[in-house]
Amino acid sequence: MKAFIFDLNGTMINDMEFHLDGWHSMLNKLGAGMSREEVRGHMYGKNEELLVRIFGKDRFTLPEMLDIAHQKEVAYQEAFRPHLELIAGLPDFLREAAAKGISMGIGSAANNFNISYVLDNLHLRHFFKAVVSAEDVTTSKPDPEVFLKCAAALNVAPADCIVFEDAPKGVEAALNAGMEAIALTTMHTRDEFARYNNIRAFVADYHDPVLQQLLTV
Repeated sequence: MKAFIFDLNGTMINDMEFHLDGWHSMLNKLGAGMSREEVRGHMYGKNEELLVRIFGKDRFTLPEMLDIAHQKEVAYQEAFRPHLELIAGLPDFLREAAAKGISMGIGSAANNFNISYVLDNLHLRHFFKAVVSAEDVTTSKPDPEVFLKCAAALNVAPADCIVFEDAPKGVEAALNAGMEAIALTTMHTRDEFARYNNIRAFVADYHDPVLQQLLTV
């Protein structure tokens, strides 16, 4: 493979429970009356899409949704900061991939505010030749736009990319883009990915020996 494309949350950092806490608190402040597990089912796509799914398209204006989302992200970053680190094995994996000349990018539904929070605090930006965020796409995963834009920015054909994902809709987006995927089981079980035939391997972290096969060039 010529390129690796990484999702961010749950794939590079194990922070999804903190996002869930943030949304659960914020949504219930807004009157959603949802359990934590009910909120979990809405944890995909752009922040504005999540709010529309729960409250309908006419409850908030776009500026209001952006403000709500920003408040939630500030609270998430503050809560997660003491735990901010890459998933086990990823630092070495990134260094080895870079040494092999494999191009790397990020294709995430996170906004640039959160992506920068991770890349800059962990000093990772030099590893990634392309970053495609929520602000850069029209349609969220499982639409393939985010991964196709990332591949184009890396100047690599989709078939030559491997996507690293933790969510079924992300794996589906990779499938729709014509890409294979490595599925991390940080947030979802293997059974939740059963319908997808583009998964090369399931891994709990980046120490898994199967990943060394991807570094053979």
